[in-house]
Order: sequence, then C-alpha cells, then structure tokens
Amino acid sequence: MLNYTNLKHRPTDKELVCEFYVEPNRVTMEKACEQVAAESSIGTWTTISTMNPRAAEKLRPTVFSIKGNTVKIAYPQDLFEAGNMPEILSSIAGNIFGMKTVKNLRLNDIIFPKQIVKSFKGPRFGKEGVRKLTKVKERPFCGTIVKPKVGLNPAEHAKVAYEAWAGGLDVVKDDENLSSMTFNKFETRIAKTLDARDKAQTETGEKKIYMPNITAETMKMLDRADYVKSLGGEYIMVDILTCGWAGLQTVRDANLNMFIHAHRAGHAAFTRNPKHGISMKTIGRVARVIGVDQLHIGTAVGKMEGSAEDVISSQKGLEEDMFGIKPVLSVASGGLHPGHTPDLVKILGKDIVAQYGGGCHGHPEGTRAGATAIRQSIEAATKGISLKEYAKSKRELALALKKWG
Repeated sequence: MLNYTNLKHRPTDKELVCEFYVEPNRVTMEKACEQVAAESSIGTWTTISTMNPRAAEKLRPTVFSIKGNTVKIAYPQDLFEAGNMPEILSSIAGNIFGMKTVKNLRLNDIIFPKQIVKSFKGPRFGKEGVRKLTKVKERPFCGTIVKPKVGLNPAEHAKVAYEAWAGGLDVVKDDENLSSMTFNKFETRIAKTLDARDKAQTETGEKKIYMPNITAETMKMLDRADYVKSLGGEYIMVDILTCGWAGLQTVRDANLNMFIHAHRAGHAAFTRNPKHGISMKTIGRVARVIGVDQLHIGTAVGKMEGSAEDVISSQKGLEEDMFGIKPVLSVASGGLHPGHTPDLVKILGKDIVAQYGGGCHGHPEGTRAGATAIRQSIEAATKGISLKEYAKSKRELALALKKWG
C-alpha cells in the first residue's frame, strides 16, 4: 500500500490543508491517519492493481503533522474540482467519518489554496457592505427574530417587525422554519413586512433591514429572491445546511445583487461533539468561500451550546485574510436578552449583529419596549457604561434587567 505520511513535508501554496482531531480505534495513530488520508483521496483499504505510479505521485496527500490527537493533512489541489464545494467536501469530509479505524474524527479547519478560493465568488458585500448600506459605523448592529417562530399571519408578522424597528432595532428576520405556510403565505408576508419596514424607516430616519427566509427547493429559492428584490428588499436569508452547499452556490452564483444572511440551522449535528464531526469554524470558512455576507456563529452567553473559545475561533475564520475575499459579518443569536450585551460585546467586539428573540418580545411592556431596551444596552456597552448605571435613566432597560438580570 502507499505511504501517506511524511512529517518533514511542508505544504505548498497548491495544496489544501485539513486539520483533524483523530482518535484511533484499535489501531495505531499512524495507521488511522494513513487511512483518513487514503479514504479522502486516491486510496482504499487494500492494495489495488489499478493504481498507477503517475496518479500516486501526483495526487497522493501527505500526513505532515501528528501532535497528540491533532493531525494535519495536505492535499494536492488537483484532487478537487474548482468551484464545486459538494465534491470538495465529499472528499475531505465524506466516507472518512464512517471508517472503523477511527473511534472519533473531527474536521477542525480547512485552509484553501488560492486557486480554489478564487474559483468561488465569495461574499458580494461582506461586513463592510452591511455598514455601508445601514450607515451604522461605530456600534454593533441589533436585531430580532419575529416570534413566535411560526403561527402568525402576514399582518401580525409585519406588525411585530414594525414595532421592533420603531423601537430602535436595525434588523428583523424570519426564523429558520418559517417559509410559506397555509396561515402565512410567503408573498403576502414579504409585501406587508417590507411596507412596515418602509414606514419604520420614514418615521425613525434610520435604515431598517428585513431578512426573509427563502429556503426551499433551489429553483424556488431563486424565484423567491427575485420576488423580494422586486418589492425593494435588499436581503435574503438561507438555511445553508438544510438547503445544501449546492443550493447555496446556486443562490450566490445567480448574481442577485442581494445580501445573503446565512442561518446555520442543523449545525449542531456536525459541530456539537468536540471529538467528532465538523467544527463551526470549518462550516463558516466554506460558507464564506461560497459567498454569504453574514453568518450565525453562536453567542457563548445565551441558550445555545458553544464556548467563548469556539465562537471566537469561528469569528476569526470569517474575518482573517483569505486571498482578498471580503470578511463576513458574524451574527450572535440564541437566548440573548439585554443583560447579556456587555459580555457579548466584550467577547466578540462591535463587528456583530446581536439578535434577540424572546429577549425582545418577552419584555414586560412588549416588543417596542423590548427593542428600545436592546438598543439602550447596545449604547451602554459601546460607551463603556455599566447597564446598572445606564438603566437609571432608561426605563425600558431597567424593566428588562429586572426581569432577566
């Protein structure tokens, strides 16, 4: 069989590098790593007569680092079809997770070579594009998700959105499981909610953003995006994991000239086990290369699982230099209320969208007051003033802190 290990190898700029967490199963670490490298590229479980020296020499990946359970493998870029994310992930994140030689296996990170990165469109606008659109320069963005997730009719949905915008929020979005139900048809909801957005913009003098969920069969998503655009919407939202990487590529490649808000519904099936699956940082890198403009990464302080270290790592992957493609705006969402805001900003900084669902609509005085309390908490965190001090002159914030702490 081929030898895939060379600890003296140094990756070139024409190799894709994966970092794995590997736990062997009744084999040595070296054997497990060899099997991961083989199964994710040109090899199989036994010697085969059809392997030729040319393919072996040109396309064989290299295990070049084994430190504890952390393993790095370099893959020649010719193993992959440029511009085809499903194929790339079918290789480096495919059959390997089911092999008997590994007890646990987690893809912690991917470093893409320039040729592969440039074969995708990347973000059209990115985080700086969001600031340019909204003219919000020095503070985090604040937003909400219409609640309940499902159950409201279009008029009720639009009213909740209006109250949130009027109370001071920048962003209102659909939740991940709202599409076009019998009680809330997509077209009617979009029209009414965008009308509410326009009203709020006129009254407040601030730019307001609505993110409608277009997730569906791929061609239906394109139809829905066109409809949103025809009514003056700038944003669309896509559940990127449930619609699939090919679906996301189709939406981005359609050149809709619209912002793509990426929801990560289903991510924990991949990311939650720290020893197995795929990290959120990796999912974020893939989404960024394809071309989303903003992406949920977690909060470290709300209801969802995820440490501050993991969330910061995910944010870094969305912002660090990657051959000139635009940085992606991080979205923090999941069980947030105004009392969380200072810690959230301390952990993730100001380049975030802070989204509060129940922490807005659960305010004792309703959605508008909840939105005002959120905006006040953002102002306090940005100015470096404690919430307790700021709440002395801000009734809405004081009521939120009394309820949630």
